[in-house]
Amino acid sequence: MNPNNIEIETVESTVVVEISSQTNEIVETEMAGETDEVKRETKALIEALRRRAQAEAESAGTLTRETYLNAVRKARETIEGEKIIERDRLEYFWAVFKDETERNWHLMMKDFTDLSVRVQNAAKAAWEAFNAPRHEG
Repeated sequence: MNPNNIEIETVESTVVVEISSQTNEIVETEMAGETDEVKRETKALIEALRRRAQAEAESAGTLTRETYLNAVRKARETIEGEKIIERDRLEYFWAVFKDETERNWHLMMKDFTDLSVRVQNAAKAAWEAFNAPRHEG
């Protein structure tokens, strides 16, 4: 297996998907911050879509152009409607939100503790000043 091939394991079988250099470059550039698994699955998805579109285009000779275009539009709308990738982004957002909330909670608790100590010190100083012996003079 070379670097432009990805091995996809499913419950039923293992499929080796050849990844074009174009797909590899696009995914590596556009998804630079993602994990290798996300990149690998995205590359496999793009290649599957490319192969399917190519096969459809080749078989379009037996269909009218209008029928082919309608089928392609419907496939695109179906893929866009499922929003699988958006779910991954929501999960990522939720994880970031959770981490930020925890961090902010800890910072707030630290600030609250610091304020509490300062108020106690101020109260102690005020009490001592209030009870200090007075010089009448």
